[in-house]
Amino acid sequence: MKRLLIVFFIIPFVACQEADILRENPSGIYTADNMYVTESHFRSALNMLYQNYRNLYYGGDDNSFDLQLATDLSHAGQDGIVRFFSDYPATLDPTAAKVLYHWRGNYKIIANANTIIGRLPASEVPIEAQPQLEGEARFFRALAYRYLVYLYGGVPLILEETTSAKNDFTRSSKEEVIRQMIDDLQFAASNLPSIPDLPDGQVSKEAANHLLAESALAIGENELAIEASSQVIGNPALALMTDRFGSRRNQPGDVYWDLFQRNNQNRSSGNTEGIFVIQFEPDVPGGGQSTIARTGYQMERWHTPNVPLATDPDDRNLIATGFLPTSIVGRGAGWLMPTFHFSNEIWYDELGDIDYRDMRVSEYNFPRGVLYNNPSGPAKYQGVYFDINTDENQYLLNTSGTWSRGAYPYQTKATTPGDHPSNLILNPETMQLRDIGGVTYTDWYDMRLAETYLLRAEAYLAVGNTTLAAVDINTVRSRAGAASVDASAVDLDFILDERLRELGIEEKRRLTLSRTGRMYANIRQYNRYNADDIQEHHQVFPIPQSEIDANIGAVLEQNPGYN
Repeated sequence: MKRLLIVFFIIPFVACQEADILRENPSGIYTADNMYVTESHFRSALNMLYQNYRNLYYGGDDNSFDLQLATDLSHAGQDGIVRFFSDYPATLDPTAAKVLYHWRGNYKIIANANTIIGRLPASEVPIEAQPQLEGEARFFRALAYRYLVYLYGGVPLILEETTSAKNDFTRSSKEEVIRQMIDDLQFAASNLPSIPDLPDGQVSKEAANHLLAESALAIGENELAIEASSQVIGNPALALMTDRFGSRRNQPGDVYWDLFQRNNQNRSSGNTEGIFVIQFEPDVPGGGQSTIARTGYQMERWHTPNVPLATDPDDRNLIATGFLPTSIVGRGAGWLMPTFHFSNEIWYDELGDIDYRDMRVSEYNFPRGVLYNNPSGPAKYQGVYFDINTDENQYLLNTSGTWSRGAYPYQTKATTPGDHPSNLILNPETMQLRDIGGVTYTDWYDMRLAETYLLRAEAYLAVGNTTLAAVDINTVRSRAGAASVDASAVDLDFILDERLRELGIEEKRRLTLSRTGRMYANIRQYNRYNADDIQEHHQVFPIPQSEIDANIGAVLEQNPGYN
């Protein structure tokens, strides 16, 4: 199959005499002046952008999960750990490392993209090959500004390679930044090949149009959002998956479950829904995953429950070895627990019960307990922690009154249920995993077609066409077996909830809430864990204080509300 491989330049260093240190001769083969010459040089530099992005938001650091944590999607499930977003004022202090992480990581991508764009015209790359390379770099520049503008608001807009010290940055407006994103993405969409003509994982015309639609929505360019999303949806090479497929299609499950099984995310596996898929190759240099260390995207570690190895005296912790072995749940720590809104409320039918007709909340995709205290009731998913007719404290709190990380509803897409790499299994009889478990051993969707439909529905709603908005929403719901929504019921709240139902932990929810202006209101309403500590100015991050202090040539203004 075709896959995008990440290749690195390695700069060798040689031993030297002490006096040689004073010489200005380059110590390696490659320098900034001779490594941006041929097309292969630029392809290697572009591959580094993929690596930068994967490391930033799909690495093992807890900062990778800041876009899901402390929103209406999830909470940290643990008091007293500031780096897990359990305290908004402390987490978003202007001097906090978390604030600097996203700033510097995204500007690193922008700097590398600017170097590629700026050096292409004078290179030996044929003129006819330059637009595609530039389009790819401009896609990543827009992608990085997407994070910056939704996390921080208006930020310095840097569009050229920085070749000397600079300390006079000023902030552009949020609209100026987004309009630059739109310009970059329109160029990318015009010059990148379509997805069937590219290796798995490489950004395409469709990825650019998907991000263009989202960016246009952010500044009210709704017709542009409709046009861009329609370009993606109308491509005959793309379609929602509606039939069982892939590596485990003959096992119990459903098509939504199939989307997230190992090796099922790319076109080479028959998947026509993935648009931009982050590539991982276990135990391959540069592959981003290891089965001999906890290396890689740790959504399993963060989202799945911290399964107890035995039941407690009250027999309440029944997600335990013998009920759901760790090879099913994964090696979870339970730091990214669902809000009650995400796990329960958005799934209620007109009678106030969870609508299990929707496969996205089925036993295969969003399990919520085991049968042990209701023999006369439904055969699955009844229990003290998860009874939908009890107060949410029944699953958020354990017997001591503290947050429980050992038992809660979770999305199986975070893990590879029953399909972990064999050398992670400690006990073949109980299927208990080794301590190094916790990595999600799949490729991971950054964009997929179901979201494109929901972006277009949002754009149709914005222009007042709820009929077409409902058509797009129902296309997604129909695949899931969910009841159709009437056009009269479509509003932004419904679309935001539908994004939770369809995307769940895939979604970088903080960006969506920021883009739609619903961050503060939704967290206050749906996240009881963070409702009391979030303040209105926390809807954007502070500008890192270290960046303000170093910018002595101009004023880099702080966001209101931060000291």
